Amino acid sequence: MNRFRTTQAFALAAALLVPLTACSTKAAPPASGSAGGIKTGPGITDSTITLGVLTDLSGPTAAMGKSSLQAQQLHVDQINSAGGVCGRQVKLLVRDHGYDVQKAVGAFTEVQPQIAAMAQLLGSGQTAALLDTIERNSLLTLVGGNSASLLGHPHVQLVGTTYGIELVNGMDFLVKKARLKPGDKVGLVYQDGDYGTNAATGARYAAEKAGLSLVEQTVKPTDTDMTAQVTALKAAGVKAVVLAVTPAQTASLVGVAASTGLRVPVLGSSPAFVPQLLGTPAKPALEKMLFVSTGAPALSSEKPAVVKLVADYRRKYPEEQLNQAVEIGAVSAKLITDTLQAACRGKDLSRDGITTALRTLDAFDNGLGSVQDYSDPAEAPDRKTYVLQPAAGVPGGLKTVQDATEVPALAGYLAAHNG
Repeated sequence: MNRFRTTQAFALAAALLVPLTACSTKAAPPASGSAGGIKTGPGITDSTITLGVLTDLSGPTAAMGKSSLQAQQLHVDQINSAGGVCGRQVKLLVRDHGYDVQKAVGAFTEVQPQIAAMAQLLGSGQTAALLDTIERNSLLTLVGGNSASLLGHPHVQLVGTTYGIELVNGMDFLVKKARLKPGDKVGLVYQDGDYGTNAATGARYAAEKAGLSLVEQTVKPTDTDMTAQVTALKAAGVKAVVLAVTPAQTASLVGVAASTGLRVPVLGSSPAFVPQLLGTPAKPALEKMLFVSTGAPALSSEKPAVVKLVADYRRKYPEEQLNQAVEIGAVSAKLITDTLQAACRGKDLSRDGITTALRTLDAFDNGLGSVQDYSDPAEAPDRKTYVLQPAAGVPGGLKTVQDATEVPALAGYLAAHNG
């Protein structure tokens, strides 16, 4: 395959993530009442608790959205089979926003009066568009997106770590893997928007602490061919590359780099890889060159809770391909049901009561990763990340290279940037 055809193949490798612009909408304050001595609010009846899920089932991140939703439904089914929460069956009210901000706003307006909490709102851009409305309605909302810009809102909660933390921890690994020394050049390719900006902040901080010189390249969400970026990085003489891009862009950059002789370690943030990339021409280069920094362990891990999740998911959805979003869905689902259980013990299932209950979970642990602290909305609940590597033939297409780690430099980063 000649270089031009190779570049074309890598550029078309996978679907894109498309961040969009923000907007807002208004809603009436939620009503409350009581039932059986327990204070209640919207989405609560004597027999049911209804939770919302706004996700992407038809757009550029549909593979991840679908997997996360199915993992949430799996957990809810298991909870309901064991008697539910507070004597009530849990129901998911699901709407597909196709990763479109306007559709997300419309769907939120429709479901908001009917739900007790939002079990997942996929997308940092979608969440940013709805922040004011979420807070106005006191609606606890778990976010499927880890931009630090979403920290500090009382009713909005990231699940796990942030993109900045991923790269501060991950670059410590990269320095060792690439044997980097002060003065060495490292490429930083990142996407415009909250995701890329937050990740780049972490990469810059880590590079400064290690004495490295960054060669930065910004890409648009719609860019698919990374030839120009690779050419610039190769000319600059970089010895490693850091990515905060979409999976398609990862496949293009790593594939083109390998085909043009820039065979250096590449570190990607968590959204930069999906297992579908191992079905593209970039597969050999990805398996050799790419590493992924993420707050979730590999689905190929031997952790008992991960093994059980994989087995349960495969049993319920035998035709579906596993990816890391399965863990995101499972963690979000357990977090919201644990929160509801805490609210039930406090005899307050109103919206404010549910958010208050979440803040009591300062040592949340479902066995899928590190113990997390949800007591402060201004802080990321998890500071540890794993380093994984693409590997065909294992669940989720990733294997563990480094277990959960919090590097010493992270304390200074959090003091300066708070995520």
